[in-house]
Amino acid sequence: MKTCLVYRDRILPASEKAFMRRQYMAFNSLLPYWVGCHRDNPPADIASAMRIVGEGRMLGPLQRLAFRQMGWGAGRAVADLSPVVVHAQFGRGGALALPIAKQLGLPLAVTFHGGDAFKDRHYQRVFPAPIFQRRWRALLDYCAVFLCVSDGVRAKLIERGVPASKLEVLAIGTEDVAQARGPFDRLVFAGRFVEKKGLPVLLDALRILAAQGMTPPVVLAGDGPMRASMEQQAQGLDHVCFAGWLSPAQLRQQLEHAVALVVPSVRAANGDHEGLPSVAAEAMMCGVPVVASTEAGLDAAMLDGGGMVVPAGDAQALASALAHVLSPGVRTGMGQAARQSARVQLRASVQSARLEQRLLSLL
Repeated sequence: MKTCLVYRDRILPASEKAFMRRQYMAFNSLLPYWVGCHRDNPPADIASAMRIVGEGRMLGPLQRLAFRQMGWGAGRAVADLSPVVVHAQFGRGGALALPIAKQLGLPLAVTFHGGDAFKDRHYQRVFPAPIFQRRWRALLDYCAVFLCVSDGVRAKLIERGVPASKLEVLAIGTEDVAQARGPFDRLVFAGRFVEKKGLPVLLDALRILAAQGMTPPVVLAGDGPMRASMEQQAQGLDHVCFAGWLSPAQLRQQLEHAVALVVPSVRAANGDHEGLPSVAAEAMMCGVPVVASTEAGLDAAMLDGGGMVVPAGDAQALASALAHVLSPGVRTGMGQAARQSARVQLRASVQSARLEQRLLSLL
């Protein structure tokens, strides 16, 4: 098999282990070999095909610094693997992988996930300029294709000056799992407690529902810098549970009983917002309806009857949508539609095969 270098600077944050690996699960002609500068508790299957630049060498930290800041020795660090193509994760990963591709004369593809396209600070000129800003123009010239996880990411990159001819939408799929069996008795949110996730809007919507006598159990799975303020805002909502970070298996247990997954995303003050939340794809594949905002990276066409889209930041609209999904008999039809849509549009094996074929086309 031919080697495809997969560049991710940290291999691999816990929040990324599932959806990062799914991208390569159906590769038959290319062997993914992970390259980065930091070891972050990688799973065994990645650790066996992984290289950390400078690891185990006396001058390793200096080599990593030279590699990242100047691109020195980038090609030499991986030339023995005889790669034929480079696939970088995130825009910054593309900037870091650029010297590898250029020095070895390899085609480069970069997947943009959301924040790397939307956060304004990545594109604002500052001094001293970080790596991404220094190499952005060179990346635009050299990169063969920018893969976007959603139409929203594609549209934003066009605004950033990326030629439309170099942009393609390729959503990250999710595994085809058994349909949730219930009983369905709760609403579920899953994600980091940061501004773009829209948790204050969700809590306001839950207060509106509570005033109408609707208090279903609500599970907020995740953690982050806003947790303390969100716990304070939720005071008096005794049906809301802050569950902390959940493993994939634990989250699946929650989705097994979910009336709906709630994705109340907003655009953060720094411009950041969602690309396509992987948890939404996972919920749909389980047959769980998704109630999302217009900033969640999902649209009515993708949901195809498997949920509802409401204006971002509108607690009243969110509360009305949740009340509708909670109505007797509504969830069943929405759940079936969500699963059907996910199996057609978001099956991991299909999306992974599409990614491999696109990378092969660059050779």
